[in-house]
Amino acid sequence: MSLIHPAAIIEDGASIGQGVEIGPWCHVGAHSVLEDGVRLISHVVVDGHTRIGAGATLYPFASVGLPPQDLKYRGEPTRCEIGLGTQIREHCTIHRGTATGSGITRVGSKCLLMAVVHVAHDCSLGDGVIVANNVVMGGHVTIEDGATIGGSAALHQFVRIGRGAMVGGVSGVEADVIPFGLVMGNRARLVGLNIIGLRRRGLDPAAIRSLRAAFRLLFRHDGVFAARLSETRLRYGADPIVTEILDFIEAPSKRGLVRRDARAVETDDAA
Repeated sequence: MSLIHPAAIIEDGASIGQGVEIGPWCHVGAHSVLEDGVRLISHVVVDGHTRIGAGATLYPFASVGLPPQDLKYRGEPTRCEIGLGTQIREHCTIHRGTATGSGITRVGSKCLLMAVVHVAHDCSLGDGVIVANNVVMGGHVTIEDGATIGGSAALHQFVRIGRGAMVGGVSGVEADVIPFGLVMGNRARLVGLNIIGLRRRGLDPAAIRSLRAAFRLLFRHDGVFAARLSETRLRYGADPIVTEILDFIEAPSKRGLVRRDARAVETDDAA
């Protein structure tokens, strides 16, 4: 059975799975789908062509699937998807996509979006992403699996955050962050590798040493960056994580790459 509070509003056409809990003063739109075991604690709004994955929990005053903050939007039936087991805390806002973008805003499975996070139209968050309080994203941001975004960070539209990367709190991120990179500051600069994240993923010390050596060659040596990129691939291309970083750098981008700040304190050697 599903438990629906009498003060909740469920529009005709909404699809409600088994074991769903909908608390008081929630509003679920006609085109929304709540899969099995979803919990809307109270005062939650789910609207538009939105699918909430099984076991997800939405806390008070969260809103998902409302129209994007885009003046070009004309009411097209764009979509929003939330993955399995994701937690969306108080006052989060997640807007649906736009017809001029990908048409969908997506948050992956087992994510944690802490209070007052804004996920703008056409953003794509992978699985296991953690976004701390008060983070704001422009449209079309991509955050890959396992990345962590520190509190009050601001991500410029079209920015890509690579897998396992870490963005420090109160950072303004204007360009792409390499997988397993660590950036911080206003404006954000690359200060090292997310060594803690790599260790949590079971990377052994020898692999971490190899990755550090590739990082130094790529970001700390003098010379033309394209030449260093080629040399890094030649010397360390057998390492799958190094290859992932290099492929990320060479992929099409609208924002360029967050580079190392020579004045920054180096963190990857100390980790």
